[in-house]
Amino acid sequence: MKRQVIQVVVFLLALICCNLASAQSIMVGPDGKFKKGVVSVPYAFYNRNFGAAGGYAYAVTGSPQKQAALIATAMVGSKGSVLGFLMGRDLKIPYTHRLFLDAVVNAGYFQDVDIYTTGNSDFPDERAGSNDSDEDNYVNSDGGWDNFFRLRFKYLLPIGHGKETIITQKVDRGLLVDGATGGESWNPLVSGRTYFELKPFYRLQQVDGDDVQEDVKTNGLELSLFRDNRDFKLNPSTGSALRLKFNRDFGWFDSSNSWTVLDAEFDKYFSLGESDWFRQRVLAFDFWTAYSPTWNEKSNGDIENGAPSFAGATLGGLWRLRGFPSQRFSDKAAIYYAAEMRFIPRWNPFDGWPWLQKYLGVQWLQFVPFVEVGRVAPDWNIEDLHEDMKWSAGLGIRLWAKGLVARIDSAASDEGFEVQMMVAQPFQF
Repeated sequence: MKRQVIQVVVFLLALICCNLASAQSIMVGPDGKFKKGVVSVPYAFYNRNFGAAGGYAYAVTGSPQKQAALIATAMVGSKGSVLGFLMGRDLKIPYTHRLFLDAVVNAGYFQDVDIYTTGNSDFPDERAGSNDSDEDNYVNSDGGWDNFFRLRFKYLLPIGHGKETIITQKVDRGLLVDGATGGESWNPLVSGRTYFELKPFYRLQQVDGDDVQEDVKTNGLELSLFRDNRDFKLNPSTGSALRLKFNRDFGWFDSSNSWTVLDAEFDKYFSLGESDWFRQRVLAFDFWTAYSPTWNEKSNGDIENGAPSFAGATLGGLWRLRGFPSQRFSDKAAIYYAAEMRFIPRWNPFDGWPWLQKYLGVQWLQFVPFVEVGRVAPDWNIEDLHEDMKWSAGLGIRLWAKGLVARIDSAASDEGFEVQMMVAQPFQF
């Protein structure tokens, strides 16, 4: 099943690569000329799941279509964990004019991983992942696969900046200078782009610990409305974005459970302009909330019709509360707030390393102090969700490499310190 799913996704990506028709938005240089960007580089890092690790990344922007990008990476760590990751962004579906695809395929085998699921015999009367749960209430998995795919089909409505199928965005040293795709008005008929989205998803997470041995499987559909009113989605300086989502696992095929989750995310950006030291200064805010109407906690504490910890009202990891481990908190409901101050200095140390710039093409570094608060709760209640909130604070270092944003976010919380590495800015991924 897993191998067949991955083969289908790869075949679909290959089919799309043959379609070189009209584009959604195209990045060009300040001279108006289009140039494909390619990054091919080894890298090293350290985090909780991999230990000391190394990998190789290959990414291309402006290909297979001028508005699209492809990213592939493979990595291996000292703990024995291995991972392969493939992502396609803004891929235009053949023989259509307004239908695009964002695809993610991930296959990984993880050893010595802490998973915040109930089953730790040291905490018989506490549900792992709840807001008041002990930080040591997790199951250590000696080894197991974590495989998933997500295919987000996006239909661009012919309103606002979506009226034209081709928008040329002039970019000078990684900053937008002309061709904003939003931020001009709150009116969706005038500004921004609006999408109807359909996303089939599948994930298998294997847990092989002393107390718990299980395969957690989920598959289903996500329906969403996405209003993207940001001036430059790769690195916004003005505007906002809103996504409303309905997620449903129908319990079909080999799913472990049926469940429903509703969630919404809103982010807003304020440009503070240039200064003597900085090319760009942006204040960014994000709000996110989620609720599972099907979640039911029985009298014995068992949960029925609740989403897996990686799919529902979840905090911790790459995107929200980055000072905590992945999926540290999960429950029926969640709320989250974040603020980032994004500085791009005029100084770029990579300009002094021409041998490295030939491969990376780093046009800016971005330093990002940030703070976050949030919590999960057994129901969506505004008072409960704002009591005993968890916090996280840290510093991100991000860079623009040939049309892609890579980030390393280091954050602290009252439970420790975490390092998160990913492509793209953290809001509205």
